[in-house]
Amino acid sequence: MIARDALLRFRAPLEAHEAALSPLAAREATSEGRRRPEDADPLRLAFQVDRDRLIHTRAFRRLKHKTQVFVHPDSDHVVTRMTHTIEVQQVARTIARALNLNEDLTEAVAWGHDLGHTPFGHAGEETLASLLPEGFRHNEQSLRIVEFLENGGRGLNLTAETREGILKHSKTRESVAAEAWGFSSTLEGQIVKLADSIAYLNHDIQDAIRAGLVSEAVLPRQVHQALGTTHSQRIETLVTDCVLASAETFETDHPTIQLGERVLEATDTLREFMFQRVYLDESTLREARRGQEVVEALFHYYVQHPNRIAGWSLTDDPPWRRAADYVSGMTDGYALKRARALGLVAREAVR
Repeated sequence: MIARDALLRFRAPLEAHEAALSPLAAREATSEGRRRPEDADPLRLAFQVDRDRLIHTRAFRRLKHKTQVFVHPDSDHVVTRMTHTIEVQQVARTIARALNLNEDLTEAVAWGHDLGHTPFGHAGEETLASLLPEGFRHNEQSLRIVEFLENGGRGLNLTAETREGILKHSKTRESVAAEAWGFSSTLEGQIVKLADSIAYLNHDIQDAIRAGLVSEAVLPRQVHQALGTTHSQRIETLVTDCVLASAETFETDHPTIQLGERVLEATDTLREFMFQRVYLDESTLREARRGQEVVEALFHYYVQHPNRIAGWSLTDDPPWRRAADYVSGMTDGYALKRARALGLVAREAVR
């Protein structure tokens, strides 16, 4: 086995690269650190360690079988939580690199931001939120996963900056720039918050077009004029505008990640259009309600039978918390399989 001390010399170039980033970038040297102190990794700086730990989690692997918007779609090309997360990571890293910020932290937050999503998308989340005494939000559950549920209850021991970015990535319907759970203290965390919206709005348009709910021609004129008339044009406009608008703030006392006013207005217009024509469309909601029936039935079952929870919960927690952790961690297919096996829903419930 190679002696650890012999490998430490490889850290010097990594530290030099991080030191050369923008003065506004997050750095291992100024990190608030981990809850449990660890020796420095000889080949990776702290935020890269976070990134790698997140990619190797069970929760991350399950994202490939979790719904984004459309439940059990007929097409293999419809976005899942996994492909959404990959797109968020790509958009976020592009912005971070252009602004000379910390790509490792940006990637870590991106990989971890949606780990807490339930089966059947936001429909499943809304169901658990109505059933739990403390409510349920996927960003809070993502943090719970990395702090407690993964690694046999020990969590991943991530840095404070990564944990904060995961918690604060969520937005409200009001605007993609809405504060919601607050803004990350790092610009890297702020990047992921905006990249999340850039990614999902644009891939959801593609999915909605495939589903026949909308066409490119019916998108608002303001969106076409400000963002573009194709998927690639809109992504390029949003990423470029974010870089330019954010860079302007770097010379002020309040550096932030943002969009320019014209592009932000068009993006919020697009978001509201998607709510009205896609997310709240009756055909979308019909499948979602079937998924909600599965989630609710499973939750009640496992509250009453906590001894049948097969892992992915903390045994000292109350039954409602254990049931919520277990059911929220399920993929769409596994949730449906368990509900059918337990006789909780009709076999035709959810395709």
